[in-house]
Amino acid sequence: MTRFILRRLLSTALVLLVVTFVLYLLLNVALDFFWDLRSSTSPNIESLYESRRRLLDLDTPAIVRYFKWLAGVGGCVVGQCDFGIAWKSGQEVTSQLQGAIVNTVKLITASTIVAIVLGIAVGMVSAIRQYSGFDYFITFVSFLLYSLPVFWVAVLLKQYGAIEINNFINDPTLSSWVPIILVCIAMGLFWMGALGGSGKRRLITFLAATVITFATIYYILASGWLQHPSIGIVGIVVIGLGAAVVMTFLSTGLKNKRVLYASLTMAVIGALLYMPLQYLFYYQEMNWLWMLGLLIVTIGVAVGVGLAFRGPDPWDTVRTTFFTGLIIAVLIFVDRVLQGWGDYSDQPAINNRPIATIGASTPNLEGDFWIANLDTFTHLLLPSIALILISFASYTRYTRGSMLEVMGQDYIRTARAKGLNERTVVMRHALRNALLPLASIIPVDIITMIGGAVITETIFGWNGMGKLFIDSMRQSELDPIMAYILITGLLAIIANLVADFLYAVLDPRIRVNA
Repeated sequence: MTRFILRRLLSTALVLLVVTFVLYLLLNVALDFFWDLRSSTSPNIESLYESRRRLLDLDTPAIVRYFKWLAGVGGCVVGQCDFGIAWKSGQEVTSQLQGAIVNTVKLITASTIVAIVLGIAVGMVSAIRQYSGFDYFITFVSFLLYSLPVFWVAVLLKQYGAIEINNFINDPTLSSWVPIILVCIAMGLFWMGALGGSGKRRLITFLAATVITFATIYYILASGWLQHPSIGIVGIVVIGLGAAVVMTFLSTGLKNKRVLYASLTMAVIGALLYMPLQYLFYYQEMNWLWMLGLLIVTIGVAVGVGLAFRGPDPWDTVRTTFFTGLIIAVLIFVDRVLQGWGDYSDQPAINNRPIATIGASTPNLEGDFWIANLDTFTHLLLPSIALILISFASYTRYTRGSMLEVMGQDYIRTARAKGLNERTVVMRHALRNALLPLASIIPVDIITMIGGAVITETIFGWNGMGKLFIDSMRQSELDPIMAYILITGLLAIIANLVADFLYAVLDPRIRVNA
């Protein structure tokens, strides 16, 4: 394995070196370093041209300048990175990259996780319900979302996801209940198609989903939840117990009582710790180091509960309690963040319009750790949705196609012939092998979004890597562009290595040293 990694790193490093060299020379020819001076009427225009040449060292041949730039980049090995300067602003490229990378990672983390989970889940169900109404509907929606231009989606989100929603939050009155009823019926049809079953079961599913959706929307509107959103201890208990049952069903099946009891115990522990954690959050100044510590404690408790209940396979129990505990931990964190909604909305910088349309943060915002995270969330909401819609469509189609191919294999028919229930056949035998094509797609897709969420970042004014690249191209700033190319190239190398190892994890027949 070590030889494999070294061989891959050396070959890709050579490719990266050639790519950066060629692009440096091409950009040197393509960029106009004097674009702002060409229309100038200053009497000392010649001296300005000469000053620009000295600033950018343009009298030195481009090949020599490339190796000077490469020497500065090589300083990263000893912790002294020098990516040059952005001559228009006078900033070092290193300082620009730090903020841009952090903002882009913030933007793509949540959107990528949600898109992957939803895409795999919906694609799997669509494959299982092949040629049903649900399958046709998901196929139509996937192709529709995949074909939508992201700039158009972003503009619609700004109008209806921010401006109209902010107006509705300030005055939550409905002129007609017809849209709400249509949404409830649509949700009933969705869950009826997803769960399937006999005619009686489908009717019960439709009625239950429709009533639950209507009751939820009515509660949100009638209780003023939009003005003061929270999950609360009741929500933590209900969602936690539901998560325990769902995770047990997906992991081992509800017939495995030890795993079910372990996950339910984890949900009860999370509910019991809700109030003590509220006191801790209130009296202790929180930061991300505290959050990391609490996450480690959560993982430790989940592993302990899983090993205490054990069962036929202790690590199946641990896996289930781990995901249950993680869901409850996220719920408690989100609940505490939402508790600051009122104070956040009332601030002059927000002016009761909390859903942001531009930027990564609100200037001159006053508040603690929780207010800062709430501000980040409101700014992440719209650009994340734009990225989720596009990625969700592709992951759904890939998963559906892969699942259909796997479900027709001989070993799936053998598993069914041996008497295994459908949940075990799908989750244990089919899904793992169906994820193999996604193992090569998802890492590369993530890297593409890190370096290429250009349109989304530009429209929403998100100062990430994509916007840095566009702004640098507009300003003809060579050093930031080369830094962008180098970083995205390195990340592409890492993505391909991760894909190779994921293949080996998902399919034991594949060996890295083969």
